[in-house]
Amino acid sequence: MAAAVLSALAVTVTALPGVAHAAPGDTIHIIGGKRCDEKWLGKPYDRTPPNSGIPQDQYYSTNPRPDRYVYDNPAKAFDNLPGPSADEQAEAGNTDADVEKWDKRYEKTGDVEDKRKAIYARYGRHLDTAKNPTRDFSRWLDRWYIGNEVNNKKGAAFEARMVRQYSLIGPDWLCQVKIELRDKNGKVIATRDYDTYNKRTTDLGEFKSNGKHINKQLVNDRKILAHPDMKNARLNMFSGARTADNTLKKYKQLDEELRRARGTQRPQVKIRERIANGIPAYERNTYSKNYQVMNPRPGTGTFGPLNDAAWRSGKTPEEAKILQRQYEQNNARGAFMRGPGGVDFSTLELQYVGNPVKGKGLDYSMKAGYMPDPDTDPGWGGEAKMQLVSDSFFTWLALTPDKFWVNLNPDQPDRILDDAFASTDAGRILLEADLRMKHDFYKAMDPSTDLGRRYWAALPKENGYPCMPSLRNWIEPKPAKVREQDGGIYILDAPLRLQSTAESFSTPGAGEPICTPDETQTRQAQAIIDSMIVPAVEKQINTESQYADLRRVYKSRVAAEWVRQQDAAKPTDFRSIINSNNVKRWPLRAPNDKWNKNDLYERYVQIFKNGEFRYNVDTDHGVQIYIVGGVDFSKSPKRNITRVEFSLENPRLDTTTSTSTQTETGYGDTQTAFLGGGGSEKNPGKPDPKPTPTPTEPDPSPSKPDDDSSPTPSTPAPAPSDNGKPPAKEPDGDLADTGSDTPVGLLAALAATLAAGGAGLTWWMRRRRRSATN
Repeated sequence: MAAAVLSALAVTVTALPGVAHAAPGDTIHIIGGKRCDEKWLGKPYDRTPPNSGIPQDQYYSTNPRPDRYVYDNPAKAFDNLPGPSADEQAEAGNTDADVEKWDKRYEKTGDVEDKRKAIYARYGRHLDTAKNPTRDFSRWLDRWYIGNEVNNKKGAAFEARMVRQYSLIGPDWLCQVKIELRDKNGKVIATRDYDTYNKRTTDLGEFKSNGKHINKQLVNDRKILAHPDMKNARLNMFSGARTADNTLKKYKQLDEELRRARGTQRPQVKIRERIANGIPAYERNTYSKNYQVMNPRPGTGTFGPLNDAAWRSGKTPEEAKILQRQYEQNNARGAFMRGPGGVDFSTLELQYVGNPVKGKGLDYSMKAGYMPDPDTDPGWGGEAKMQLVSDSFFTWLALTPDKFWVNLNPDQPDRILDDAFASTDAGRILLEADLRMKHDFYKAMDPSTDLGRRYWAALPKENGYPCMPSLRNWIEPKPAKVREQDGGIYILDAPLRLQSTAESFSTPGAGEPICTPDETQTRQAQAIIDSMIVPAVEKQINTESQYADLRRVYKSRVAAEWVRQQDAAKPTDFRSIINSNNVKRWPLRAPNDKWNKNDLYERYVQIFKNGEFRYNVDTDHGVQIYIVGGVDFSKSPKRNITRVEFSLENPRLDTTTSTSTQTETGYGDTQTAFLGGGGSEKNPGKPDPKPTPTPTEPDPSPSKPDDDSSPTPSTPAPAPSDNGKPPAKEPDGDLADTGSDTPVGLLAALAATLAAGGAGLTWWMRRRRRSATN
């Protein structure tokens, strides 16, 4: 097709900071393109409707109702195919003719072995013809073979959907247009493939199913949009996912630059966002991948978008950067969403587990934040975090709940934690969190901080010295906020509580005691500690990164308790695991496989004996603080909210969760990713028997193209089981609130508390006057 040429001639554009400008003689060349309606809908429309395109005249707008579509992805069924041996590669060949031969054979027989050879033939061709071939077969398989198919089929399905939803039809709209900016000598300065081009307005469009820009494209956008013959052109991004923060920032910057350069207040860049989840459809076979997580049956596993994303991520920040660069080379149409580094796996937590029906596996969904700028700072460590969620889930099932405690006490070296619990990462994390909490507890008392100054000033005094009792401190669960619905449990919130109480303590530390507080002084000091120090440290426990693993394993504790209850009612695949006290399948993992509870205990004892902090308060004397203590997860209280409360506070969370077991999806207007998986041998995407990338035809009449005029669905009525009743009051300790007026007890084993008033779960704090030798 001949190229349309727009010449700048002698016209120049005044350059503003950050905005490119056209030199005299630069020309715009519009190359190729086909009418969008003919390409994607199979027929031409006589006219372009007046509301065609993005409806709102604003920089950024969203449609809150998520959408979904299915696309064929048969290559995904071979994602666990092993690399070929030399003999297998020789048999398969490495030429176009070899690829064609095996493709035809597979078409005729449907035998997966013929498909295996066709894939090997493609790999051999890649090794022989690529300039820089990928020699890691598994990466080539994932990144290029499967990735190319996803780009093509998912990309086509998404683009067709955008054309229909936004009525990009009629003679004005062209799709897949190349625009080149050339200098007066014909040299190409910038080139860009746009998904849409409007011949009447010169508006340019970009479909982004993953909601993420590509830096190289944005550089060329600047140059092309600065040309005087494109002065009326606006750049439109049609986003099918939660738009990345960095993309919003970069597009906003371009929009502001163009507004200033063009002297207008109207948006020159527009982003229209509506989550459109593409579900891959394929028939699983013997070469389909199963990951050894979240499945109780030995030798079986699970699969899903979370598993893929977690294992695709780098194991270190350095590896993550390399993988992000590699995968982004083949991610122009969002095959890998934001790339292997797009998810912040440090925030990964279990959000939902389904009904553990015997022989059917277990569906699950987890949530994590998105990385703001994955190309420069990608997420990493997904495999380790998902393995931790799974291992701790099974640890809570396998061990009896009387073992779910840890204890650091210099008087009790034989009661650190149960040996079986100590052989797991869940036990390690609880004990390390205990020591971390001690550190943070007395760090919060630092008189050089505002909180510390106010704390020491508020304590009761004895002989001019701040006086407070020794303390027993521990972490315990607050009632988890859950919703039992859709055959599973949604874990909406699982907060932790820091408890503190005065406790006598006889083991001496360094220095001499400052005071012996009486009952009144003890009560006054405890009230100050509870109102100032405890809330500050409790907030750290529930929000800061150093306690993320503790929060992660506790959510698994909530899920495990629910599975225990389901199994008690009806046998599941988990029955042989529950209370078996056998955790050999879920051991300490590298790099902590050599971890030993006694090593941590000895480190703690040295801190206790020698002290960690010495604080100078408003006196001539110094104060030294020592703490010992524990974490108690022997209980897992929960509050089951009503359907109405669930729907109001978590709109569309049920559909988001369901979708997440088949594809990565964002939630609402948050920068939160939901990813899941399952263990049944179902075929993803197959509920839609004939997935096709071609959507239904649009109505060219002037109605809003992406259903913005549709009212928001009303809040669903309460389910019959809720009886319209408000949620019951927060339960005490070992009771679970089901959302009705009748509290239901947790399993008897969980209801039991540790003997001796929790003496093994103590944090002790001791104040010491600094000795003359210190």
